[in-house]
Amino acid sequence: MTSESDAYLLSAAAVPTGAVDRPILALLDLIKGKYKAAMLLFLHGRSRRFSEVHRHLEGASERIVARQLRELEAAGLVARRVFPEVPPRVEYSLTDYGTTLCPVLKQMWKWGRRHLDESSHAAA
Repeated sequence: MTSESDAYLLSAAAVPTGAVDRPILALLDLIKGKYKAAMLLFLHGRSRRFSEVHRHLEGASERIVARQLRELEAAGLVARRVFPEVPPRVEYSLTDYGTTLCPVLKQMWKWGRRHLDESSHAAA
């Protein structure tokens, strides 16, 4: 449900042309990629090794997982920590900045779940 202040922010009178799209496009640019949102949610609350992240994302190649983790790291959403051990151990975790995205992603997940449930009921 949209509050009055949200409605005002999204009204054409309050926002210059195109300005409504910029925050949404900025968010989507950060999380675009088939697995990025799932990675962020999976990393929420604890550090994970690369192999854990890869196993969690069924069907994702190691190359894609590595690339998307690097992109999330470059965006400041994920931190990569290399431990000076033999063999080397690398863990990924959310930065404070990345953690701020989790409530948004959880809401998107809930919306998607409802959409899938409603779609399956409509098809039946």
